[in-house]
Amino acid sequence: MPEASYDEASRARYRSRASRPGGSGPGGFDNGTRMILAVLLAAFVIVAARLVWLQVVDAPGLSGAAEQHRTNVITLHAKRGTIYDRNGNVLAMSVDCKTIYCNPKEIADPSGVARILAANLGGSASDYSPALTTDSTFSYVERQVDTDVADTIKRQLSDAKLAGVYYLDDTKRVYPYGDVASQVLGVVGTDGDGLTGLEYYYNDALSGTDGQMIVETGLTGTPIAGGTSQVTEAKNGQDLVLSIDIDIQEKAEEVISQAVGDYDADSGSVMVTNPKTGEIYAACSTPLARLSDLANTSSEALTLKPVTASYEPGSMFKILTVAIGVENGLFNSESVYNVPLRILAGDDWVTDDEPRGGAEAMTVRTMLVRSSNVGVSLLSQEVIGGERFAKGVDGFGIGHATGIDYPGESEGIVTGYEDYTGATLGAMAFGQALAVPMVQIVRAFAIVANDGVPTTPHFLISKAGEEVDWPSGDRVVSKATADEVTDMMTSVMTDGTGRRGQVGGYTIAGKTGTGEQASESGGYQAGKYVASLCGFANAGDPEVLVYVGLNGTPHLALSSAAPTFKEIMEAAVTDLGIAPDASATTTSTPN
Repeated sequence: MPEASYDEASRARYRSRASRPGGSGPGGFDNGTRMILAVLLAAFVIVAARLVWLQVVDAPGLSGAAEQHRTNVITLHAKRGTIYDRNGNVLAMSVDCKTIYCNPKEIADPSGVARILAANLGGSASDYSPALTTDSTFSYVERQVDTDVADTIKRQLSDAKLAGVYYLDDTKRVYPYGDVASQVLGVVGTDGDGLTGLEYYYNDALSGTDGQMIVETGLTGTPIAGGTSQVTEAKNGQDLVLSIDIDIQEKAEEVISQAVGDYDADSGSVMVTNPKTGEIYAACSTPLARLSDLANTSSEALTLKPVTASYEPGSMFKILTVAIGVENGLFNSESVYNVPLRILAGDDWVTDDEPRGGAEAMTVRTMLVRSSNVGVSLLSQEVIGGERFAKGVDGFGIGHATGIDYPGESEGIVTGYEDYTGATLGAMAFGQALAVPMVQIVRAFAIVANDGVPTTPHFLISKAGEEVDWPSGDRVVSKATADEVTDMMTSVMTDGTGRRGQVGGYTIAGKTGTGEQASESGGYQAGKYVASLCGFANAGDPEVLVYVGLNGTPHLALSSAAPTFKEIMEAAVTDLGIAPDASATTTSTPN
C-alpha cells in the first residue's frame, strides 16, 4: 500500500477524532480544549489589566523610581584659575587629584575597606564606616585626595578583592609659597568656591562653571556597561595677575611678626603700595593666616586689619589737617603761631607729649616735626574752622570705602559736620574722635604723593589676560599744596619723630602716629597705643609707599613703628629697583 501524503495523514487523524465516542463532531472542541482556552483567556485578561495599571495608573511612580534608581548625577569640577604675582610667580593654582566615593550596596566587607582607607588617608577605620554603610548607592569617602594616594588605595583594594569604591577626577588648590600672602589670597573650600580673601572676592572669575556627568546605573547603583552616559563639560576659571610682589610680601610678614614680639604689641599691620597707581605690593596683619594649618587658624587671621578693622589714626592725621589749611590758603609751612602748653577742645584739655616750659612760637612745619597736638588743634579751631575742616576730611575720603578689591572693607566711624560737638574739631585734628581702617590713611597719603589726585588701592592687575583699568578720582588738593605738604613731611623724617625710619640715600616723606586706644568702659587705655608710620619714597617722584602699624603697644611710634618701617622700606626700594635720590643728603639714623 502506498504511503499517505502529509495532507492525507492529517485528514485521516481528524476523521479518527471526530468518530470517537464523546467527540464534538466536525468543527467542535472537546472539554479539554475548552479548558485550555479558558485558562489562556484568563491569563490574557490578567496581563492586559496589569499593563493598564503599570502604564496608566502607576506610571508616575514607576518613572520616579526608575529615575531614582537608574541614574547618578556626578559633578565635574571646573579647574580654578591660576593666580600670579606681578612678576609671574604662581601664588595659587589647581592641581589634579581624585575624589573617592563608594556604592555601599556593593561593599561586602566595610571593615576591610575602612582599614585600607585609614591606613592611607589617616584617622581610624571607624571614621569611614558611616560612608561605607549608609543606606544609599552613592556616598563620598574623601574629597581631593592626592593622585598617588588614590592610586595606592585602588591597588590595595583590588589586591584584597574588595569592591564598591570608585574614583572621580578632581582638582584642589595649592599654594607654592606656602603660607605667604594667605590673608590676601584666602581660602578655597572643598566644593571649589572661595571662602575668604581674593579667592572669595574674585570667585566668579576664578571658579569657572562646573559640569556634570549623568550615569545610567542598575538598581544597586552600579553603572551599566554600555549604558547611557551624558556629560556636560566643565568650563575652567580665568587666570588673575595681582600687584603683589611675593618677595616684599614675605619680608613684610617676617618683619611685622618680629616687631609685634619686640614691642609688646597686640597685633601689627603693613601695607606697601605704589601711590601713583594704587597697586598693592604687600599687605598683612597679625596673627598671620596658616593655610597649611587651617584647623588652628582663627577667623581673625583670615582678614586684613588695615581693610576690615578701624582704629584712631593718631598724629598721622595731622598731615590731612595741615593740607586742608594750605589748600584753603590759610597758612603755609612757615606761618608762625603762638602755641600754648595746652588748649581746650570742648571740655577736654589737649596737651603735648614733649615737655615745654611755656607757650612757644612755632611754624606749621615745626608743629609737624615735633608732632604738636596743641599746635594742630589750634590750627583747626582758630584758623581752619569746622565747616572747611569737615569738607576737607570728606574730600580725602575719610569715612568712605576706598573701593579696594578685598572683602569686608570697613567705612569707619567719622562724625559729620552737622553732628560736631565742641570737642570734635579740636580732637579730630590730631587723629582722635574718629576711627577708620588704615587703608583710608594709606589712600590719603597717596593723594599727597600723587600730586593731589586719588587712586584706588587694589590687588588685581589683569584678568584672563586683559588689563584691568583702575581710574583715578577727582583732584583733592592742588599740586602746589601736595608739594608743600610733602616738603614738611620730609622734615619729619630727617629731624622729627620719623627719623628712626629714615633710609640712607633716599628722601622719604612721612608722618608718625601714636594714637591712644579707646577702652570698652569709655576713655582711653593707659599705655596702649596704635604706633604707626606712613611714608613714601623718593619724595620728589614717589614710587613706593609703606604703612606700618603696631596695635596695643606701650611704645611710642618713634621707638617702635619707625624702625619697623625702615626695615620694610629698605627691602621695598631694593626689591623694586628704586634708585637712591641723588639730591638726598641724609644718612640712615641708627635705631
